Amino acid sequence: MIKTIFRNILLVGISVLIICGLLFFALQFTGSRTDMRNALQREAAYAEQGLMMNGTDYFDNLKLDGRVTWIDASGEILYDHFGQSDSVQEEPDLPESAGQLECPEVQNAFKDGTGSAIRNSDLINRTAMYYAMRCNDGTVLRLSRPLPSVMDVFMNVSPVLWVLVIVLIISAVLAFRAARKIVRPINEIDLDHPDMASYPELKPLIEKIQEQKMTIQEETMQREQMRREFTANVSHELKTPITSISGLSQLMAQGIVPQEKMKEFSEDIYQESVRMISLIDDIIALSKLDEEAVGPTQEDIDLYQLSEDVVSSLEQKAKEKEVTIQLSGDHAHVSGISQLLSEMITNLCDNAIKYNQPGGRVDVTISSSEEETKLSVADTGIGIPQEYQGRVFERFFRVDKNSSSGVGGTGLGLSIVKHGAKFHNANVELESEPGEGTTITLVFPAKEKTQE
Repeated sequence: MIKTIFRNILLVGISVLIICGLLFFALQFTGSRTDMRNALQREAAYAEQGLMMNGTDYFDNLKLDGRVTWIDASGEILYDHFGQSDSVQEEPDLPESAGQLECPEVQNAFKDGTGSAIRNSDLINRTAMYYAMRCNDGTVLRLSRPLPSVMDVFMNVSPVLWVLVIVLIISAVLAFRAARKIVRPINEIDLDHPDMASYPELKPLIEKIQEQKMTIQEETMQREQMRREFTANVSHELKTPITSISGLSQLMAQGIVPQEKMKEFSEDIYQESVRMISLIDDIIALSKLDEEAVGPTQEDIDLYQLSEDVVSSLEQKAKEKEVTIQLSGDHAHVSGISQLLSEMITNLCDNAIKYNQPGGRVDVTISSSEEETKLSVADTGIGIPQEYQGRVFERFFRVDKNSSSGVGGTGLGLSIVKHGAKFHNANVELESEPGEGTTITLVFPAKEKTQE
């Protein structure tokens, strides 16, 4: 954290110094031009006075670092002096006389009294500033001077840049110390016994840590409680068939069972074995769903066709319970895992048959729209009281364990439905009234949304 804070503070400092340096350089560059124009303006005023008093001899005695040109109203050059040379020098791109009148600063001087311009001078191959002033006799006196280049300005402000470098080094040291000072109180917090009085600025952070700590502890306790209940339920559910198998096998091994009862005892052992295998399969299925390791990749599935296969496989069981099961609706496609969806539908239909009444009915309905696809399993069974409807999807939960003991099942069917629906991004809706039946609906998003 110290490195991150130090880096951010230093980055802010560098950014500020760079911005300040650029602004200072821009101001210095602009200021140098303003200063030069003011200097040319003053020199022009002095030059006019000297010219009127002493003529062109006034210029010959001056040490000029620029150019002085004297022009009359017709554009004729009366005097032109550059540096220490006494010879008349004309810019190559302009005619000797009329060309001077085309210069913007000269035009403005004849018109308004003064004029200035900045352009490249072919004579010195540099950018120069020109200032022209109309004299009292109607002639124009023009002065020019080379502008300082960017490098010249840079060299002039180089001492300031060295000061900025020193400031940057000092800023880095201060930033590191500030970062350590900021982080120290956080590192010294005792999460078990935080002292908010010592660092009142950290009160919101400490309160948030305490809140999250309590939440984690509560979730841990809930998970531990669920784990213990699950372990106890699994142990109980496995112990029952194992005890039955062990007892029946012992009686058969001791020869106590009459010959005519051997078939009945063998069938009981087989049924308990099937029950135990079914329980183990359901536990494995739930474990895979918890770990999101269900195996096969998702594919396009016709929900109506899959439900038709499930209904066909359960018709004999429904007939034995004197329950009618039927499928209706339209063909609808979802993206999912066929084996898992088949198990979910089977669990819903199996519960609807087991908890139904003689002469009852189970209706499986498939419907679809642009937004969603629904699979609904409705029965005319015993129903679920309102206070238990929020818990029926818990593992091993039974509304009435006494009345459910003869029904069979592992108590994990609806849990598999709930977790399977979550895996397929589907919602589970439950409607039930005691004595009137139960309707459980799986709402799948449209196939395109499921794939997303």
